[in-house]
Amino acid sequence: MRAMKIAIAQFNATVGDLDGNAARILDLANQAATADAALMLAPELALCGYPPEDLALRADFYSESARVLLELARGLPAGLAVVVGHPLAEGEERYNAASVLRDGGILATYRKQKLPNHTVFDELRTFTPGKEAVVFEQGGARFALNICADIWEPGPAAQARDAGAEVLLVLNASPFHLNKQPERHEVARQRVGECGLPLIYANLVGGQDELVFDGASFALDHTGALTAQFPAFEAGLYWLNLEAGTPRGDVQALPNTEAMVYQALVLGVRDYVAKNGFPGVLLGLSGGIDSALTLVVAVDAIGAENVQAVMMPSAFTANISLEDAEALAENLKVRYDVQPIKRMFDTFMEELSDEFENLPFDQTEENIQARIRGVVLMALSNKFGQLVLTTGNKSEMASGYATLYGDMAGGFAVLKDVPKTLVWRLSRYRNSLGAVIPERIITRPPSAELRANQCDQDSLPPYEVLDAIMERYVERDMAPRDIIAEGYAEAAVRQVVNLIDRSEYKRRQSPPGIRITARGFGRDRRYPITSKYRAPY
Repeated sequence: MRAMKIAIAQFNATVGDLDGNAARILDLANQAATADAALMLAPELALCGYPPEDLALRADFYSESARVLLELARGLPAGLAVVVGHPLAEGEERYNAASVLRDGGILATYRKQKLPNHTVFDELRTFTPGKEAVVFEQGGARFALNICADIWEPGPAAQARDAGAEVLLVLNASPFHLNKQPERHEVARQRVGECGLPLIYANLVGGQDELVFDGASFALDHTGALTAQFPAFEAGLYWLNLEAGTPRGDVQALPNTEAMVYQALVLGVRDYVAKNGFPGVLLGLSGGIDSALTLVVAVDAIGAENVQAVMMPSAFTANISLEDAEALAENLKVRYDVQPIKRMFDTFMEELSDEFENLPFDQTEENIQARIRGVVLMALSNKFGQLVLTTGNKSEMASGYATLYGDMAGGFAVLKDVPKTLVWRLSRYRNSLGAVIPERIITRPPSAELRANQCDQDSLPPYEVLDAIMERYVERDMAPRDIIAEGYAEAAVRQVVNLIDRSEYKRRQSPPGIRITARGFGRDRRYPITSKYRAPY
């Protein structure tokens, strides 16, 4: 096996943009050829983007993909082999496939064998599993293809070895969540241990609705040792040298937890705004930490000139909230507007006075204020076209501490999968890069400011407790009695579990948001709204 240069195309695809994705793959292939690479590996379904969801049920989607794939093959530089993931139709069967393109044609095609059907994945709805290994030769080496979940189970990797492969190429569309990269490394090492082949792992990068793909492509030698680690959240071409059967490249340290999550949020917002063609975003700025972090993420994602912050004070808004919101907006240089809601609220109260006569102020009046703010933001969005970002975090979404058609009104929920305790950590992390969030926003007790002297902890357990119980109940499916056995007070567990269960109807009506945990609300956790089941204690 002689030495060769291999290009890893850590590629940001847009779902459904067949011609656009092909053009970007062609551009990367030309760069690879100019750099004397013999082989370029693109991610899973790079031609159509991932996940295609119900596009993969349409016959025209497959015929258009086939057309674009052939056009791409004809346009590639001579001699360069390019591995591209794409959808494939053969008769009545539909496959998640990858083809080797070379010298104007399709040299070989592999069909994914292990179709995931868990968490955010439901490929069994749309694809048929393949059965056979595919081995091709390039530059004197014999390569086999696997696609993503093929290496998460035994079988396909060993089958590739038995078919004569010397190197295993793995195309991936593996979405980010906390601690995902160590899982990938461990699974890849298990497959290397099974088949004895060096492994090259190319992953998608970019945001697609709720999912963010982090790239972080890598290579292992035949013993499972890490021989290359490429950056997270950065699209581009990355290089390997295959010498004596071992792929080697740069080994870059990946960011810490807070940095990884923050980069995921920024990329998720940037791609959702850009890929859907919004001219900018706006959000309600309250002087609290959730809206502050959301604003900073938005500015880092798309630039201050494309972000508008609207402060909507009520009679219960503290002066320090006004001061801190203005200071944050000034630090970030965003457009900042103040739209008081007191007169609108008073009008509602006057119009409802007959219905509400002799009834005390309660959650009804609190929610009216939140809904007025939602109406203001959506009116501005309708008039000027910006996307409304909601600012609620995962702890609020779990406990129902949010108002339908109020603070939940909007188009994209940046912090939907970020627990409150992580919101604080992310705010500290972002300030370590440059202090923009006023310290008082981070340290003051959180409050919705919808009634006098309100504090979140009047209605909820401390967030450290709430988040720990939520993580166990939602993300690990632990029974309440097992959570209590870990030392959490029964009263707190009962309160949090009850709030989570009865708030499902709210979450079903919330906007999509960026997934950063292994079990986010929306694509991951699908819980019945109508259910009489109550977990035993």
